[in-house]
Amino acid sequence: QVQLVESGGGLVQAGGSLKLSCAASGRTFSNYAMGWFRQAPGKEREFVAVISGRGSNINYSDSVKGRFTISRDNAQNTIYLQMNSLKPEDTAVYYCACHRSAYSYSVRTNDYNAWGQGTQVTVSS
Repeated sequence: QVQLVESGGGLVQAGGSLKLSCAASGRTFSNYAMGWFRQAPGKEREFVAVISGRGSNINYSDSVKGRFTISRDNAQNTIYLQMNSLKPEDTAVYYCACHRSAYSYSVRTNDYNAWGQGTQVTVSS
């Protein structure tokens, strides 16, 4: 059973930066793609970024491309999301997630079957 624990959320002014972390345990971490997703009040959970097991493939949603950077440290079983130039519309609960299948990769929420508890990111204008 994989466990994911996010940290690093908080309140920041527009234009500021935050770095989220997600520590994983329970699977061979480097075999699995990991993703960041977010959910704003009244909206569906949406894809933000994904990184393959070895870090060779990365994708971002159009809304964060050029501002956010996903990375991973397989020795530490941790992934990160560096968020720069934050906007009020980035306000949401951010979740990290582990893909359901080893050696697979996708941006679809339903392909991820392990989720962290979420961390709140609030960007004030």
